[in-house]
Amino acid sequence: MSGRARARNLRLAALPLGVALAVAGCGSSSSPSSHPSGAASVPHTSGSPAPGTTSGAPSGTRSTTAAASTSSGSPSHSAQASACVNNVYAAMSDKQRVGQLFMAPVTATGMTTAEQNAISDNDAGSVILTGRSSAGVQSTKSLTGRVQAAAPTVGGKKVGLLVSADQEGGQVQVLNGPGFSVIPSAMAQGGWPTSKLQTSAGTWASQLRSAGVDLDLAPVVDVVPPRLQNTNAPIGMLMRNYGTDASTVARQSSAFVRGMEQAGELTTLKHFPSLGQASGNTDVTAGVTDTATQRTGDYLTTYESGIKAGAQFIMAALAVYQRIDPTQQGAFSSTVLTGMIRDELKFNGVIISDDLGNAAQVRAVPTGDRAVRFIAAGGNLVLTVNPATVAPMTSAVLDKMGGDATFRSQVEQSVKRVLTAKEQAGALSCS
Repeated sequence: MSGRARARNLRLAALPLGVALAVAGCGSSSSPSSHPSGAASVPHTSGSPAPGTTSGAPSGTRSTTAAASTSSGSPSHSAQASACVNNVYAAMSDKQRVGQLFMAPVTATGMTTAEQNAISDNDAGSVILTGRSSAGVQSTKSLTGRVQAAAPTVGGKKVGLLVSADQEGGQVQVLNGPGFSVIPSAMAQGGWPTSKLQTSAGTWASQLRSAGVDLDLAPVVDVVPPRLQNTNAPIGMLMRNYGTDASTVARQSSAFVRGMEQAGELTTLKHFPSLGQASGNTDVTAGVTDTATQRTGDYLTTYESGIKAGAQFIMAALAVYQRIDPTQQGAFSSTVLTGMIRDELKFNGVIISDDLGNAAQVRAVPTGDRAVRFIAAGGNLVLTVNPATVAPMTSAVLDKMGGDATFRSQVEQSVKRVLTAKEQAGALSCS
């Protein structure tokens, strides 16, 4: 059985024993609409309209048979995974460790020099494909291969990059062209039988894997009330929600997660706690506030269901939630990240930010402080769609580590969570 298949089975076993211990030992440490799609005029949260004429048949080149096995979810493999994560972490320099906490941008139609330098100069451990591409699976695979060449070497071995994309469907589908299906909107997917949705998600996942993409920044599990469907800018107006009630969203988004995860693709639940009732789009508007969402509510069932289905990432929104923590934006709130996601939802995976590079909502916050505050609040992986922000962010985290033992421990925990996800995706090998 391949390393990828063994890793997938481990995730399906919900991080048993050794892996959970490996990532939980340092204490406890997710966004509105999809990540930056990358086009200059397109907000990260809202995404951009997908090309209307792009089509393509599923590549179907990656078998999912091995991933259905349960043998690698055994305690022995869990212990091996834990040891692998710990050994790689121990061999890293502080700069390499901090680099694992950053997801840098790469234009989906071709990596620029600035983007390549942002990755290599700062040892960035993950990338997001931005913009829109209609080049197809094979061209995307060539691009991700060039991206992987920039991965850091630790102990004589490459630590692979996690490559992600916003591949929700409808108006938010970054990768198109030969080999990629045209994915319907989440609202359309919400009306399908769950068996059809799960099977289709498995096909879409296989296409992403064939293109060298490990992590889908989907599904959106925000609940948009019916009265807001046509006015909610980040989600409802773009048909990114699976329905207008929590039970439908939970059922359908979980089918999407199961299909993706069983085919070997990591998934992201977004945007915690919700953008379904936010006053605006945090990508293009500052001061976005939610005055309705409370710390408890049926909207949390969409996350509970998604976690149970196997999602390994949760994206944190940038809005201010007045009835949860009126003093901090969601991604900077320990109440949201640690209190709700870790302590109450018992989520053991990776908490990723929505865009902290270009979003108007965080523009008033000094660049380096954005990363420091996110990690200090309990976040793990900083996403930025602006390559120029990677260096000041990593420098700020390194500086904070030097004089703050608690923060240094949070960094260690976060790095191990990210490395665990990489082991599950087959991007980390100790053999």
